[in-house]
Amino acid sequence: MQYDVAVIGGGVVGCSLLHELTRRGYRCVLLERKEHLVAGASAGNSGHAHSGFDTDPASFEGRLLTKARTLATDHFYESLGVPYKKVGALLVAWDTEQLKKLPEVVRKSHLTGLGGVRQITQSQLRYLEPNLSHNALGAVIIPDEALVDPWLLPVMLVHNAQRNGAKVNLSSEVTSCRRLADGGWLLTTSNGQVEAKVVINAAGLYGDKVEEMAGGTSSFSILPRQGQYAVYGREAAPLLRHIILPLPTARTKGVTVFPTVYGNVVVGPTAEDVDERDNPTVDGATIDRLVSYAIGVLPALRDHKIIGTYAGLRPATASQDYHIYGNVHRQWITVGGIRSTGLSASQAIARHVGSILSTDLKLSPSHCPLDRDIGGATKTWSTDCTELALDGAGYKVTHPLTAFGLRKCSKL
Repeated sequence: MQYDVAVIGGGVVGCSLLHELTRRGYRCVLLERKEHLVAGASAGNSGHAHSGFDTDPASFEGRLLTKARTLATDHFYESLGVPYKKVGALLVAWDTEQLKKLPEVVRKSHLTGLGGVRQITQSQLRYLEPNLSHNALGAVIIPDEALVDPWLLPVMLVHNAQRNGAKVNLSSEVTSCRRLADGGWLLTTSNGQVEAKVVINAAGLYGDKVEEMAGGTSSFSILPRQGQYAVYGREAAPLLRHIILPLPTARTKGVTVFPTVYGNVVVGPTAEDVDERDNPTVDGATIDRLVSYAIGVLPALRDHKIIGTYAGLRPATASQDYHIYGNVHRQWITVGGIRSTGLSASQAIARHVGSILSTDLKLSPSHCPLDRDIGGATKTWSTDCTELALDGAGYKVTHPLTAFGLRKCSKL
């Protein structure tokens, strides 16, 4: 059978694409090289739904994050049964030089359409976060910053797509891409062959390699960036109400201290340029520095021990913006360089790609099914909460934040 669309990559962006395009009536297949979904870059993020307050509103990333705020609403997450909390963030100044920069943070955030962002005084900051170190001099409050379960969201989207007829092929690494006489594609994978009229490359950390495999030159090179995290148990939850942000730099958003939707407290990520694309690693010295940083932000964490650590890899590129475009002649869509904001922008990315597919590539859907309500799915967790069955289909928990959050012990 020839599919309308083959999506390469089973991270949060690939899962969102599968959901959106299937909803539009396209016959879709998702190809994931690993044994489970959400097992690459998307398995090591922070679980933040970023508002985009610090992005360039003229950039691809900035425009799509702005659009995502209208799509990924409270109702959207509630309808999927995905834990979501709009806790807000505090971007904190720790010295007088940083304090001078806060008005510019507010000004730039207003350019993105976030009118609720404002500067607050030291006394207001202490009222909002009484456990924060008294070395904090002031802050900018960003009310629209939120938390989400970073694993359950893509899994629910994929399950919804499958109920609407989509196919998911796991353990299916794409090894070659060949054009067919009719203009479509023959994809050879480690688990068989797939034909599709259009291919969407959402391969994350291997996005540039897939571009080259398809016979083109990649317009970007993936420069993997590793981030390490330390996780505290739920007994630390009363210490923190907001996401605590540093002033971002041109290279990174910096190390944050943040709660999760399940009540854990986390510090991270670091930003380490590495050559590794598959196996992020944690080292003790870095974790010690993260713990020291967290105690500097929340001194009461000195009385708490971390319950675990994890690391993730982000598909950074030199341009610091998304690479999303369609090639009409090749019937190919590239979705690359989706860095730390992929979870946040995924719904807008999927909508945008849907427009490229129908308007630029002029691909008509094979059918127009109704979007079934995912809320009707029967959820059954395994006894140790490491696997979720949706209508009998099993999904292994691959994200550490979800795994730590679902631990049975009430203290953890």
